[in-house]
Amino acid sequence: MKSIVVSMIAGAGLLVAGSAMAAAPMPPVAVKNKCMACHTIEKKLVGPAWKDIGLKYKGDAGAAAKLSAKVKKGGSGVWGTMPMPPNPTVNDADMKEMIGFILDLGK
Repeated sequence: MKSIVVSMIAGAGLLVAGSAMAAAPMPPVAVKNKCMACHTIEKKLVGPAWKDIGLKYKGDAGAAAKLSAKVKKGGSGVWGTMPMPPNPTVNDADMKEMIGFILDLGK
């Protein structure tokens, strides 16, 4: 009986680990810049899901510049009434990496 319970727990752990591995991991620069306070990759939180942003700007050659300006200066009205606060301290290298990640989600 004990081995059945242990086997069931181990199997459940593998299922959870497998589903967690299937999702794209949050980029370290997003953690560093505290982007997850408002965003997730797959689901709307306070702000839109990054996957939805990537899909919205798919094929838009000017998307990186638009999104960089939005992150640095803030803004509102694109995804509802909740404004995006300005983030002027995010450095350009981090910005480029995060926006590249977001836009790749729309492919």
